[in-house]
Amino acid sequence: MKVLVTGAAGFIGSHVSMYLLARGDEVVGIDNLNDYYDVSLKLARLDRIKALPSADKFTFVKMAVEDREGMERLFAEEKFDKVVHLAAQAGVRYSLENPHAYIDANIVGFMNVLEGCRHNSVKHLVYASSSSVYGANENMPFAVEDNVDHPVSLYAASKKANELMAHTYSHLYGLPTTGLRFFTVYGPWGRPDMALFLFTKAILDDKPIQVFNFGNHRRDFTYIDDIVEGIIATLDNTAAPNPEWTGQTPSPGSSKAPFKVYNIGAQTPVHLLTYIETLEDALGKKAEKELLPLQQGDVPDTYADVEALVNDTGYRPTTDIKTGIGKFVDWYKAFYKV
Repeated sequence: MKVLVTGAAGFIGSHVSMYLLARGDEVVGIDNLNDYYDVSLKLARLDRIKALPSADKFTFVKMAVEDREGMERLFAEEKFDKVVHLAAQAGVRYSLENPHAYIDANIVGFMNVLEGCRHNSVKHLVYASSSSVYGANENMPFAVEDNVDHPVSLYAASKKANELMAHTYSHLYGLPTTGLRFFTVYGPWGRPDMALFLFTKAILDDKPIQVFNFGNHRRDFTYIDDIVEGIIATLDNTAAPNPEWTGQTPSPGSSKAPFKVYNIGAQTPVHLLTYIETLEDALGKKAEKELLPLQQGDVPDTYADVEALVNDTGYRPTTDIKTGIGKFVDWYKAFYKV
């Protein structure tokens, strides 16, 4: 296949690109390489892709998904079989500081991806949603059948909007779309703005770590390899209409159109303080903790019900936090020469 991966220099996008190349697919990766976090890390991820034996099947294009004309040209010239859309302005807290970035990348950019797929006969669009869409929901575990009409950050609202936009295109144009609600992804080559990266750097630099909600968070931390397995499994399992769907008792995870939404997580929520203790063990060093209240836009707990994804694709996460954090620490020390 020829697959477009947006956000190819990102944490998840670079791993997905490598997986697709390793199995023989042709990959066109795009990324705007913005400075939301360290650009040198993004470039290092790209260098890692280009070092693969199959790198001759990888083409990188520096482009923002909100570039309408550029995206139109790219789709028309390349004629992708499938698309994995991972480019986005990420981060819940940053959405309080720079809301326009989320509209540009996550709404306008997604519109351009949908139009590209529609006009160029793309067979399947898999795109990143987020566990953040659950917002004020308090049902545990989070299930796709739960109400997600009360987001608590603009980032979450933009991801919910993506799901609605995708359904519209599935309904109107028969475009198969699958949305994946990611639950706290971590691992080697991860994002510097996320907790594991921030904690590791602070502990090694003998600085206090900021622990929000006084450490009472629970998160369904999901290792990057498990996330990639789930993305590929859904990419290969093209969304199809649900013949049992009815508007009288609508299921939010499917439709009469070729539309699916899944949770993708470890299905094992971990207390934040336990996560920190596991990191301390991996580093062989204790953290100085600065306990702080819950931040605006954050939710206290996340817990994924992934049974629909398991049943439809055979996905099953296998990496526990001790193994995953250990691999991250090994990578971090090697990459930053600690």
